[in-house]
Amino acid sequence: MRSDTIKKGLERVPHRALLHATGLSRKDLERPFIGVATSFTDLIPGHIGMRDLERFIERGICYGGGAPFFFGVPGICDGLAMGHLGMCYPLASREIIADTIETVCNAHQLDGIVCLTNCDKITPGMLMGVARLNIPAIIVTAGPMFSGRYNKRKLAFVHDTYEALARAKKGEITQEELSCLELEACPGAGSCQGLYTANTMACLTEAMGMSLPGCGTALAVSAKKRRIAQGSGERIVELVKKDIKPLDIINKESLENAIVVDMALGGSSNTVLHLMAIANEAKINLDLKTFDKISKTTAHITNIEPAGIHFMEDLEYAGGIPAVLKRLKTKLNNVETVSGRKIFDIADEAEISDEEVIRPFSRAYHKQGGIAVLYGNLAPNGAVVKQAAVSQKMMKFTGKARVFNREEEAMAAILNKEIKKGDCIVIRYEGPSGGPGMREMLAPTSAIVGMGLADSVALITDGRFSGGTKGPCIGHISPEAAAGGLIAILKDGDIINIDILNCKIEVELEKAEIEKRFKGWKAIPPKIKTGYLARYSKLVSSADKGAVLA
Repeated sequence: MRSDTIKKGLERVPHRALLHATGLSRKDLERPFIGVATSFTDLIPGHIGMRDLERFIERGICYGGGAPFFFGVPGICDGLAMGHLGMCYPLASREIIADTIETVCNAHQLDGIVCLTNCDKITPGMLMGVARLNIPAIIVTAGPMFSGRYNKRKLAFVHDTYEALARAKKGEITQEELSCLELEACPGAGSCQGLYTANTMACLTEAMGMSLPGCGTALAVSAKKRRIAQGSGERIVELVKKDIKPLDIINKESLENAIVVDMALGGSSNTVLHLMAIANEAKINLDLKTFDKISKTTAHITNIEPAGIHFMEDLEYAGGIPAVLKRLKTKLNNVETVSGRKIFDIADEAEISDEEVIRPFSRAYHKQGGIAVLYGNLAPNGAVVKQAAVSQKMMKFTGKARVFNREEEAMAAILNKEIKKGDCIVIRYEGPSGGPGMREMLAPTSAIVGMGLADSVALITDGRFSGGTKGPCIGHISPEAAAGGLIAILKDGDIINIDILNCKIEVELEKAEIEKRFKGWKAIPPKIKTGYLARYSKLVSSADKGAVLA
């Protein structure tokens, strides 16, 4: 075993003394050492139930014959970080999480690892870490939150908080109703109820084979989730004994499966960054063109919040990811999974119990997948839009630029009713380096919806969007403003053309005018000059490369 490095031989007497100090017996030293990376925290609704799941993972490891060792991984709630300086940190924390897993597992020569995760950047960070380590690993996502309830209506976090505050600003709902929504929108533990980044990544982790079947949609605080946690603990010991490693599971074919499922579900646009970052750790060539190609040939067959009327609980009751795999079987690669079963076996055993939630291709919600990649003079290296959440009316749009150098400036303009029909909001210097950290723009995009402008206003940015975003919101503009991308020289009134159907994004500027503007252009000074974010800003790659550290 790998852990023999720290527990066998005469020269390891001091090491064994320290291990015995933790309470281990001599017999325990013969067992595989299994790390459990837990991102439990009282700060994140998606993670507050993890203490319970830790018990079941520990039970499973012990049943399987392993010795469990728990260690903490930092977790950030994107919702709490949204709209202020805090949002510079979540994407940057992804790298810290991967580094933490590498550091602890290599320092202590652990034989295998179970990663207990749930929210947006924590799941991809853990996947990056285990791909880099390449020791036997399994991912347990803690599960989606149940929907809230108000006046017999199901509530979801984004629609009934971010969008509701803009409706309150317009006088469409009362302060009393807003206060009730504030209390009832998030009824307890779990990742937010729609197909936002956390739940999308949980589904894709299962689709690529790194979680046990059913894990992606099994609801938080459910007995099913407990059983999956225990089963994962037992299974990791088997993976260690059989020497089945992440790179036996994560390959080009399994990542393509994840993208197919992503497109069929209409998942978060953040998955583009995360899947490319995971591929980077696994030394797999994955680029924006792969997403675009798969999107064009994969129908969008679910209609889940924020784009649709269904919730994650509806997807779970319809059969979860195994049922989605069953529907998509002809488009998938028959690869191995951590369960020991191949994808086709899982698909064949699944049942689709609600054909409105998981539609057949003949009744797909859209003919193409949930994400489109746009190119043009504004984004020669690409930009990303969640096209499944864009109305047909706004798939093609021409508007006048309203340019802002910070998200807060744009948010104030929207709420002060300074944005008019036909405007194209431009938020720049929010990219991976310029942000730094590529802040999500959920607040302004939700305000646009709440102010009734979703079918008349577009938004483009070198930042990114929450999985809760809907409407013609184009992010990941590459190159970003801080790197001298064309977005840096846009001015109020410039005409911007967006054609999602034909994957184009252009600004109407002559070459001579572009050259003239760049002659007088200087990037704005870095916003953060000390600490981790200052270092991150200098090292991070562009969005089209996954925003990974060099």
